Amino acid sequence: MNVLFAIAVTTGILSGVWGWVAVSLGLIGWAGFLGCTAYFACPQGGLKGLVIGALTCCSGVFWAMAIIHGSELAPQWNLLGYLLTGVVAFLMCIQAKQQWLGFVPGTFIGACATFAGSGDWPLVTLSLLVGLLFGYAMKNSGLWWAARSEKARATPPMGPNAGSNGAAE
Repeated sequence: MNVLFAIAVTTGILSGVWGWVAVSLGLIGWAGFLGCTAYFACPQGGLKGLVIGALTCCSGVFWAMAIIHGSELAPQWNLLGYLLTGVVAFLMCIQAKQQWLGFVPGTFIGACATFAGSGDWPLVTLSLLVGLLFGYAMKNSGLWWAARSEKARATPPMGPNAGSNGAAE
């Protein structure tokens, strides 16, 4: 089976499940899809990619809250907010020198989700993290299904004239 097709099927099914889970638990659906996106976009796969995605998304939430609260210190000075945003964006990028924070898009995904979620960082963070888990499940279940399907195709069936070792006698 084609890997892309398998991932598409599992992503489709689990996206529907995510929609139900988000509504049932009071999570932010779109933020969860951003978490899924972070996992799919991370160059590292598997559990390492999941951890890197979680760390970078959470760092983005932190940086967004720093901008939000820093800008509130002097709301009459718009320029301060713009300068703070520039400095924090620099820090969001430079933190990538650390291996576990090396996925810059994850940091910006976390920050953008926090801004879009009006600074409700606990709910945004939980939605992002559950979404990351769904992204992990979507991709890895598709990879598993494709590998299992390929393995089944590669194993030749035993014909009626095959001996106990599978070879024709």
